[in-house]
Amino acid sequence: MSSRAWLIGNALWMQAGWWGCVLGARHPWLLLLIAVGLVIHIAICPRPGKEATALLRVGVAGWLMDAGLGALGVFEFDQPPLPLWLALLWLVLASGLRHSLAWARKPMWHGVLLGLIGGPLAYIAGAPLAGVGLPWGTLGTALLLAPLWAAALPLALRLAAPR
Repeated sequence: MSSRAWLIGNALWMQAGWWGCVLGARHPWLLLLIAVGLVIHIAICPRPGKEATALLRVGVAGWLMDAGLGALGVFEFDQPPLPLWLALLWLVLASGLRHSLAWARKPMWHGVLLGLIGGPLAYIAGAPLAGVGLPWGTLGTALLLAPLWAAALPLALRLAAPR
């Protein structure tokens, strides 16, 4: 598979994975498809062990961040501290950090800008679909998430970077 085809396929996988995870909150059978997709992703990567390690590093950091935001009352989850669909979503995001999102690693401001805009948008769009409460309201949540994600995405890119 060509490099370009791999990157396009990875970007499409991430988009499909986002939808599968968010809709999987209400249709749990979709989460099985996401888990299978993650296994396939790791298996077809050139360095599966390093890919799995990167996914785990980013996943754990993301799980801690979102569980912490839930504990602070920013999110209201049906399954505290973190619903399965959101845990899988972190792995889906991580599956693109070394591939279709690697462009955002350098210069760092690319990752900062992508996190600043993309992070809050993903949460605000996904919350009603997944049944996540936003006690701070849409605007308050977005204003909190914007600087958090401006820092978190570059950190996630660094955690996932090839070593």
